Amino acid sequence: MIILEKKKNEEKHFFEKNELKIILDLYAKMVSEGSWKDYGLNISSKQVGFSVFKNAAENELYKICKNFKPRNKNLKYLITDTNGKILKNSNNLSQLLKNTNWKKL
Repeated sequence: MIILEKKKNEEKHFFEKNELKIILDLYAKMVSEGSWKDYGLNISSKQVGFSVFKNAAENELYKICKNFKPRNKNLKYLITDTNGKILKNSNNLSQLLKNTNWKKL
């Protein structure tokens, strides 16, 4: 019984199923266009990131991040560049990704 209570109190440190579907749908679209070739996941206790690459031998082009405890509600989801500079941010992942012109970032 103690083990069950402990599992309930554990925080989730990953994308939720619907968030991951939104990201993977975008990834599939960008792969089919030839813009993205590979991806990677970065997971920490503060943030999870989905990095996209033009090809596997290069640095990441962008990282789509989810902050678990953002200081500001608009910092929950971020798009960052190779250097970690925030390019766009929002409290709604779907809106953030739909309203991004990936070719002009």
